Amino acid sequence: MTHIPPPSEELRLLDAELWQLDRRRAQLLARRAWLVAALHPRPTAPAPATGPRPETSAPGVQNLLLLLGGVLLTIAAMVFTLVSWGHLGIAGRGLVLGAVTVAALAAPLFLVRRGLRSTAESVAGLGLALTVLDAYALHQAGFPSTGGAGYTAVASALLAGLWTAYGTLPRASELRLPFPAALAAAQLPLLCWAVASSADVHGLTAAVLVTAGFDAAVALRVTLGPVRVLAAVGAYGLGALGSSAAGWLSWTASGPSAAARAAALVLLAAAIALAASWRGGLGTAHATGLALASGLLMVIALGGTAHPAVPAAWKVPVHLALGIGLLAAVRIGWLPEAVRGGLLRASAAVQGLAVLWALPVVAITLLGPVAWTWQAWSGAPSDARAAVTVDAPWPPDMAAAPLALVAVAAVLALLVKDTAGRPLALSGATALAWAAVLTLPAVLELPYITGLLVLGALTAVALASPYGQPTVTILALVTSADLAFTSLASRTATLTALFALTAFFAAVSWRFTRVTAPAALSYATALACATGAAAGWPPQHTALLVLVVPVAAALIAPRVNERVPLEVAGAAAGLLAIGLAATDLPTLALVLALCGVITAGTALRPDRRTVASASAVLFVLATWVRLAAWEVTIPEAYTVPVTVPALVIGFLRLRREPRTSSWTAYGPGLAATLLPSLAAAWSDPHWTRPLLLGLAALSLTLLGAGYSLQAPLVLGGSVLVLDALHELAPYLVQVTDALPRWVLPALAGLLLLALGATYEQRIRDVRRMRNVLGKMS
Repeated sequence: MTHIPPPSEELRLLDAELWQLDRRRAQLLARRAWLVAALHPRPTAPAPATGPRPETSAPGVQNLLLLLGGVLLTIAAMVFTLVSWGHLGIAGRGLVLGAVTVAALAAPLFLVRRGLRSTAESVAGLGLALTVLDAYALHQAGFPSTGGAGYTAVASALLAGLWTAYGTLPRASELRLPFPAALAAAQLPLLCWAVASSADVHGLTAAVLVTAGFDAAVALRVTLGPVRVLAAVGAYGLGALGSSAAGWLSWTASGPSAAARAAALVLLAAAIALAASWRGGLGTAHATGLALASGLLMVIALGGTAHPAVPAAWKVPVHLALGIGLLAAVRIGWLPEAVRGGLLRASAAVQGLAVLWALPVVAITLLGPVAWTWQAWSGAPSDARAAVTVDAPWPPDMAAAPLALVAVAAVLALLVKDTAGRPLALSGATALAWAAVLTLPAVLELPYITGLLVLGALTAVALASPYGQPTVTILALVTSADLAFTSLASRTATLTALFALTAFFAAVSWRFTRVTAPAALSYATALACATGAAAGWPPQHTALLVLVVPVAAALIAPRVNERVPLEVAGAAAGLLAIGLAATDLPTLALVLALCGVITAGTALRPDRRTVASASAVLFVLATWVRLAAWEVTIPEAYTVPVTVPALVIGFLRLRREPRTSSWTAYGPGLAATLLPSLAAAWSDPHWTRPLLLGLAALSLTLLGAGYSLQAPLVLGGSVLVLDALHELAPYLVQVTDALPRWVLPALAGLLLLALGATYEQRIRDVRRMRNVLGKMS
């Protein structure tokens, strides 16, 4: 029986089949179109030829021609006025200039009505220039005895009004030139009037500031683009000039009257900036910047009034107090947000400048005592200031520097409530308070011992404080270093300070181990050196006392978590001990052996097995130094008995652990004999030892190459080359003496040329050799 699906299912099947047929039809049609295009390609028409692209546009050419025409006509009018003026009578002069000026000012109205705006702009510019020439001609003809500055003030004011009125005419309002020209002319009346009145610097500054205020008002109220831009440029330029001059007058005022006059000028500048910021319409950034400038100017103005009444050392603190007072205005809710932000930044700027003013005192307090390093134990200075000014002068008028630092620290600690910036503010407050206490003994010229006690107490308090970490620990390190250098003036002070610092840092080593524990070891090392010097010991004997520090580091390191800084400090003390003992060979051998014992004890720890190689090197060095101290001429009698069992042990270890490096297995044993023998061969005048050493080195080189062992190959080859050079040295000296002096530079030049020409090949050879050595064990 045939199964007939229900109608809905049958409809779905039909739709699916039709969709498949449509998709297949679309594929076949696309393929057919491609085949037709491939069999019958259409001829493509050539692209139309394009001429060269014009370098200038038609409006640009038009504007340039109009500009040049206007400039030429203006120059002609100036020549006529200045040169040909005397050839005409009074009636002729007035008739000519009046007619030309009226025509030049009336023509743009007609041209604008005809749609020739660019031409109208050019002719209007000519007319405006002619009005200036008219004013000049009027001065020469009618007012020759009038002063130039006064006449310029009146003429510029009249021209500004005339050009403004001209720009308001029905057709002239479409021109862009009259209003900017009127604003430019308006910059001159007040300044020229001040010059004509023989005003002093205060009067000239006032004229500049009032003009700047006028420009600011125009920039805020006028919407015409060119006028607003020109007014803004004038306001910023003249405002900056006037504010700078007023600030200089305030800072250099010599009496109350001069200070008050300068303060009035600075307050005028501040009022202009604040009004412009408050008015708005300039954007948040501009408004904030203007409020910032206004706040700074108010601080300068009010602080300048106090200059004649306060000593020079208190000028900056007075300004700082006023700057901090600006923060009260920030809390006034009805002030615009931009104004409050600007005043806040102004307060921050004043406080930052006060901190910069106090920085020289902090710097000389920290860096000055370093000079005692070259004058150690030369005698205690008279007071704390003399202790920090060994080679540098004390800055003048800095008695209030600690107070300024404390004030800024209090602001940061009490007024910064922002959650994100609170930790940074507290760190800054801590650092500033620390700097104030640090500089206090030198500022107050306290006794030398009192200054040391203050530094010690500051270090102890910073180390014991559980707050403000890790900032206070860093400050404690800096203070301790300052205390250590300052104490170098006296022997007793040095020993006492170093002992106290060692105890301080050792007592808090459970906290911030990576910093405090190495610092304790460093001061213990310095204490050991100072003790030896105070006892009159030679350096080699002091080295034995210094070795107590590496022993302590090796014993303490397993009991702490952060071991590396502690071990580095101990290793540095060991190197110092070796350097101190370098002048006495027997003591140097003893110090090297003791260092080997310390490193061997460290290598017993599972995480420090690699230190065993350093221990072996130290023991070998101690052996060589001891042989040199005994003046042994046959070192092989002492080294071969050590080398043979060392090589046997290395061989057995290599058999048990095949992956062991040949440097670990054979390196110490081979070096124990080869290197002392090489040193003896270089000073041996006979041939027997160099020959035997060369044969032994050759054998090791061949064994290393045959068994692919790196240590015998490198050590044997190196000793073989150095031994051969020793044998050739006398002959090389003879050849060098026999050759002309120009031969050696010539050979060196040829060698460099050859190396340069085959540089890449040599690089490949070196890499190939490195790969070969790297494959060895």
